[in-house]
Amino acid sequence: MIGDIVGDFAGRLLGWYDRAARVLPWRIAPNSGGEPDPYRIWLAEVMLQQTTVAAVAGYFARFTERWPTVADLAAADDADVMAAWAGLGYYARARNLLACARAVVRDHGGRFPDSEAGLRALPGIGDYTAASVAAIAFGRGAVVVDANIERVIARHRLIETPLPMAKREIRAALAPLVSSDRPGDFAQALMDLGATICTVRGPACAICPVMADCRARGRPDIERLPVKPPKKAKPHRHGLAHWIEERGRVWLVRRPDKGMLGGMRALPGGEWTDERPPESGWAESGIVSVDHGFTHFDLTLRLARREAPPEVSGAAAEGEWWPISDLDAAGLPTLYRKLVDKMLERDA
Repeated sequence: MIGDIVGDFAGRLLGWYDRAARVLPWRIAPNSGGEPDPYRIWLAEVMLQQTTVAAVAGYFARFTERWPTVADLAAADDADVMAAWAGLGYYARARNLLACARAVVRDHGGRFPDSEAGLRALPGIGDYTAASVAAIAFGRGAVVVDANIERVIARHRLIETPLPMAKREIRAALAPLVSSDRPGDFAQALMDLGATICTVRGPACAICPVMADCRARGRPDIERLPVKPPKKAKPHRHGLAHWIEERGRVWLVRRPDKGMLGGMRALPGGEWTDERPPESGWAESGIVSVDHGFTHFDLTLRLARREAPPEVSGAAAEGEWWPISDLDAAGLPTLYRKLVDKMLERDA
């Protein structure tokens, strides 16, 4: 029964956290007396979705230096924010980031709501982010479940129901364990435990602060928890982009706001389809290609040099000439950055 561990689970976990908490730029160290900044916590949580701490740290530093408050971000130019986000992936997050910041300033006087319900009402904030910000920034007793926490609780309570059906069971098991005194530190402690000890591979059970009553401890199959459904084969799509160069500049377009890589600068080209583009019609010189994985499909994008100006090439009419020597400042998404680098390497 879960009742036999409610009394000291949080105490053991928080005692370990007080000694071993990770130092993160958006985090207030335990027992430091510092006041958490809801803006920084929200920004970090949005950036960390589907992304590692190591990948986020540099982006977080640059964002908070350039836009230190939610009001600064709300006033930012869309293109500047999208360019600053380039390379972090899942670009809908950047669009939601702006929409949320502007809603906080417009509708809440620049202050984030301090409840889960109020936070969930903001653009781009789902259940997890609302719970995390409510707990960490405002000390609300929210049940926070990210991938690390999901893994810890599934193993500790030996929950063998496959995901995603197990999510409700995991939340139910976690809810009575949440510390009423330090809910924000409790959530972050579980995150750290999953990231550093109860890892996907090779969990360090011998030094886990809650190992004594972990039901999966010592099991040879502990790494299979939480149980995940079989992976489905991802479709493979193909696309063709154009390299249109003139006097040391290349023609860039802005992708539509909605859809993949929405609002980002990119090389012009056609739709991505399941059909491989025909070889005929491509310039024989200057063809390179890259393979890139998205969440729901893999893509092979090929690049053909086009000598014609944009209005003749079939590229989108709305675009801009960008100095090739300054392409780092264009904020190209990773897919197009890889394609550009391969093209420039070919031409070197």
